[in-house]
Amino acid sequence: MRMSARQFASLSLVLLTCPALTQQLASTDSSASEAAVKAIRGEAIRSHMRFLSDRLLQGRAPGTAGYDIAAHYVATELEGMGVQPGANGSWYQPVPLRKAILDSAKSSLVLVGSGNEEKLTDGEDYVFVADVLRPESSVEAPLVFVGFGVTAPDQNYDDYAGVDVHGKIIVAIYGAPARFPSTERAYYSDGVVKAKNAVAHGAAGILTIMLPEDQKRYPWAWLVPQIRMGEMRWLDAQGNPHNAFPQLRTGALLNQHSTEVLFTGAAKFLDQAFAGARAGKPQAFALPWNARIHTASARNEIKSANIIGEIAGSDPAVRDQYVVYTAHVDHLGICPAINGDNVCHGALDNASGTASLLEVARAFASLSRPQRRSVLFVFVTGEEMGLLGSDYFAHFPTVPLEKIVANVNIDGTPGLLYPMKDVVALGIEHSNLSQDVETASRQMGYEVSPDPMPEEVMFIRSDQYSFVLQGVPAVNPSDGTKSTDPKVNGLDVIKKWLTQQYHTPLDNMDQPLDYASAAKATGLTFLIGFEVAQQHDPPKWNEDDFFGARFGPRHKGRSAEAD
Repeated sequence: MRMSARQFASLSLVLLTCPALTQQLASTDSSASEAAVKAIRGEAIRSHMRFLSDRLLQGRAPGTAGYDIAAHYVATELEGMGVQPGANGSWYQPVPLRKAILDSAKSSLVLVGSGNEEKLTDGEDYVFVADVLRPESSVEAPLVFVGFGVTAPDQNYDDYAGVDVHGKIIVAIYGAPARFPSTERAYYSDGVVKAKNAVAHGAAGILTIMLPEDQKRYPWAWLVPQIRMGEMRWLDAQGNPHNAFPQLRTGALLNQHSTEVLFTGAAKFLDQAFAGARAGKPQAFALPWNARIHTASARNEIKSANIIGEIAGSDPAVRDQYVVYTAHVDHLGICPAINGDNVCHGALDNASGTASLLEVARAFASLSRPQRRSVLFVFVTGEEMGLLGSDYFAHFPTVPLEKIVANVNIDGTPGLLYPMKDVVALGIEHSNLSQDVETASRQMGYEVSPDPMPEEVMFIRSDQYSFVLQGVPAVNPSDGTKSTDPKVNGLDVIKKWLTQQYHTPLDNMDQPLDYASAAKATGLTFLIGFEVAQQHDPPKWNEDDFFGARFGPRHKGRSAEAD
């Protein structure tokens, strides 16, 4: 006879209060999870990666046939595992997108000073951000330097203090003050947060400059083609691009030479302004130039789907709650050629994450008894263009937002570059998901280490951030810096990969990758979500956490657009 939901819930309560039975259940869970981890194989991760990063898929850019092939591959694999469609009976959640590509020949930037003009050169002195709102835009306005362009009351910091930028174009340094705690530094570095702040102060546009140390990490020759790939936004029900600001008539990144020109004759030398920025001192002053800017952008609207699978939970008391795993399927498409290859294959970023999430789904599907909570496997589009697919899903989830208890994101499978001794779990400091990471790491034999590169603000740069902004605790397991091979310096390997292969055709299947290590790390990722799926209480933000305080109360009735 089938047990009713009420009977099952009552029995669950009895079991939870009986130590002997609780221990027995824990032992059963442990045995089941260990068996599921063994179902994750390096060979399977490699085969998924090989298909997804093949040049036939042309880099999996959203809105292309290559991306659609990848999406169908993912759905077919999920179906073969016995996973159910998770998008209202379908595998696919269409995401409406608008893409804009700058027409450089019709665009220009001229600096107008006292009696002279300086015409800057596209691609050499500056690179424009394409306009998703307008086919053409013109603006001429004074330039005002505003430090990092950050207003942070919680840090007693405001770059706009004492300066009027209404109707003017601001010049702001990339990033946020290094003296901020890493969480706050990440948040205030977010381009959307900066744009909203500029709009709130009445700015008409933003020119971004970079500290010399950031220019070393992100060379100009690498940045220009990245930006020229265009801008993309998801569209709301009225067809309006999300997080696009009509008040801002222009946006561009300037190189070192043009930045030096801007500060010629200014209240401070450029070196002084940079020194103030490094010291974390708010600063703002007018620059001795107006900028005359015209941009032209070609725009088109496309659709690119998220792929969603579901495994229902087994406990009626909590199976209407969801652990959401994410990984982005997309990459950059066609890009500047290296050694005759013009495809950005995205093998590690993020064919590997897609492959690992498929194997996580396989591990869940292999459980003899399904986990207590339900699990969604959300393979998203448009991450490389600004976390678009995950942000769309977080705004329009296929299950009630308040029923999503946690997000576990995979962006670049940990362990591929070398056999890891430790793991860095981005976001671990914000919620009690830290306990699940610690438990899973012990089980897999990993140490847990802090983020070794807070200056990269990685936590806001991948899909977990879309969930954080909607109040959902999230974590992103990523590479540790310690290797079981004493000859390997993990941090050096990571930094070399980021500067030489990241977002280039060299991120392909020819690079040396450790699939056995990746399989072990994928087991860790599985266990983190499995722990959450089995627990009675959902994860919680830590008390007084920065993100929790801003976004955590959303489930108590705040609008999803409140922030």
